[in-house]
Amino acid sequence: MSATLKSRPATDGFHMPAEFAAHDGCWLLWPERTDNWRLGAKPAQAAFTAVATAVAATEPVTVAVSARQFRNARARLPARVRVLEMSSDDAWMRDVGPTFVVDRRGRRRAVDWEFNAWGGLDKGLYFPWDLDAAVAGKVCEAERTDRYLAPFVLEGGSIHVDGQGTLITTEECLLNPNRNPGRSRAQLEKLLAAYLGIETIIWLGQGVIHDETDGHVDNLCCFSAPGEVCLTWTNDRRDPQYARSNDAYERLKSARDARGRRLKIHRLVQPGPLYMTDDEAAGSDGSSAAPRLPGQRLAGSYANFYIANRQVVMPLLDRRRDAAAGAVLKRAFPGRKVVGVPAREILLGGGNIHCITQQVPRAARRRLRTG
Repeated sequence: MSATLKSRPATDGFHMPAEFAAHDGCWLLWPERTDNWRLGAKPAQAAFTAVATAVAATEPVTVAVSARQFRNARARLPARVRVLEMSSDDAWMRDVGPTFVVDRRGRRRAVDWEFNAWGGLDKGLYFPWDLDAAVAGKVCEAERTDRYLAPFVLEGGSIHVDGQGTLITTEECLLNPNRNPGRSRAQLEKLLAAYLGIETIIWLGQGVIHDETDGHVDNLCCFSAPGEVCLTWTNDRRDPQYARSNDAYERLKSARDARGRRLKIHRLVQPGPLYMTDDEAAGSDGSSAAPRLPGQRLAGSYANFYIANRQVVMPLLDRRRDAAAGAVLKRAFPGRKVVGVPAREILLGGGNIHCITQQVPRAARRRLRTG
């Protein structure tokens, strides 16, 4: 059973570890809504299956799926992937699932954030979102993990941490009034410190252009090691992404992390630019709050990868750029294998590999009583 705690993680000695720390597992949700995923969500399901299969090579994977899709998912996913029945509104586990925290004794707990579908009634992506809002608590039950209920809206994709006291995020997302109206930057900084156990926040400006999540940092920049980050980049000054990435680069270059280090920045070339085709736009039912339009620029980014045990699972998005991006990631993660998975179908739905995954950090093993 999962207990709901009245205290705060930092007060109890808990903090969010880095994604590159060891994992006990990974969670995903199964895509099915036809107003977001084209052609009855079948192409997206194939892409999610490929991601789950790749991650499962080095850590346990659980895929949560609705009752009506359970047999389909179980048939598609490999036997080593656990499939559990769970209702949801869509398939973005990073944003609707819990954020796990640990302490020095190896205990694991979780933070259950408030969720409002990336903006609520002010440019949110769909309504209702009550099933998504309940996912974190259900994951905690399945993991037998006690949880803290955070008193503010936050999505997992809007933050990255180094596990040593530093967090990076974007002003475009966290300071957007459609998340926590009335809360100041200083108030949010105190809440982030209290619920994630961090000491230093590096604020970047805007995220990837046309990112419908209002600029999630996981599509722009992430920690690859203590004191190192990967940043989405383009050398094309005519591309509107250049100003955003260059601004982030300048902020990162002048920043110091919680340990006083300057950051090493790995510039990660962006794919494309990529655009939605006529056929892709016509493939969905068309009733989504986030319309899919022909010619619409896609928020493609190689920074939206997942760091698994002993490997990095990266999206393959552009044959002209995939190899160059993979080479950067190999330099950034010298101890891990870089595995590419075709991910355009996930991008068409509004995110990518990092957005659909949520790691469960390693906890101390409990000894079972005998006799």
